[in-house]
Amino acid sequence: MQEGLNALLAAVSRSFYLTIRVLPRAVRSPIGLAYLLARMSDTIADSASAPPGLRLGALRELGESLGGTGPMPDLTPFGTGISDSERVLLEKAAELHRLLGASPDRAEIVRVLEVILSGQSLDLTRFACGAAALTKADELEDYTYRVAGCVGEFWTRICDRHLADYSSVALSQMAQWGVSFGKGLQLINILRDAPMDLAQGRCYLPLEELPDRNPERLKTAPESARPVTERWTLRAREHLDDGLRYIEAVRPWRLRLACFLPWAIGIRTLRRMEQTPPLEQAERVKIGRREVRALFFLGVLASFGNRFLRRVARRVQAD
Repeated sequence: MQEGLNALLAAVSRSFYLTIRVLPRAVRSPIGLAYLLARMSDTIADSASAPPGLRLGALRELGESLGGTGPMPDLTPFGTGISDSERVLLEKAAELHRLLGASPDRAEIVRVLEVILSGQSLDLTRFACGAAALTKADELEDYTYRVAGCVGEFWTRICDRHLADYSSVALSQMAQWGVSFGKGLQLINILRDAPMDLAQGRCYLPLEELPDRNPERLKTAPESARPVTERWTLRAREHLDDGLRYIEAVRPWRLRLACFLPWAIGIRTLRRMEQTPPLEQAERVKIGRREVRALFFLGVLASFGNRFLRRVARRVQAD
């Protein structure tokens, strides 16, 4: 099972493939399979070649299929205008569905995918109905939980199920930190992609916090949103502080390394956004491959224990 997933993961996401490769063997398959199914639903939700109604219907049918109450939806309408790797992913839908049915972790995978699908469907419905932005801060908190926080929760339950004595704190606390960790990473993506989303008529910054409650103003006067972006950048940093607590509590060195890499990339991205808010930058904030490799090797050092982790974490936060 894992061999087939590895090839597909390598094609779809090089960075997450690296994470999967260093995970303890016992948790690679369920986490990799859940990731691929979530990427497949994300491809459907983001398909520019299909109207929102068709995408919503496909997401609903996909959820029913994964839950065992319906057939897989027809995915051919979503195969144009996407990358080759995304097209391969859609073509592998039936195989992924079969692997899910055979997985001993099927219930956990379906559980997290149902939450992710609800977030993607809510997002589509909100903006298809003409909304220009989320209305309140609670809506942004809810959205980040549905599409990412729940993943941290899922990751924690899978590790607790397959890895004996995998953490030094209670499962309930690990799940809480896992949710926060995932929400922080998603907030970083939202802030980083704010210019692109605005160009497409979407704003994830809460309307009640925007100057004049007008997202269009951000296109011509992006500096007017600086207090809002700074507030949510600080919120993302608070979430990543919980992410570091999560890593400190993890015992298996492979799992610690797998968690460290997204945390470190997130911290480096945050530092660049703190220096210049994304809405005021000409190019999308991105961490290059050379820097990712350097962070990976720092993660290897961090995996030896908390004394090394804290030293490396200070370096990542300072650079």
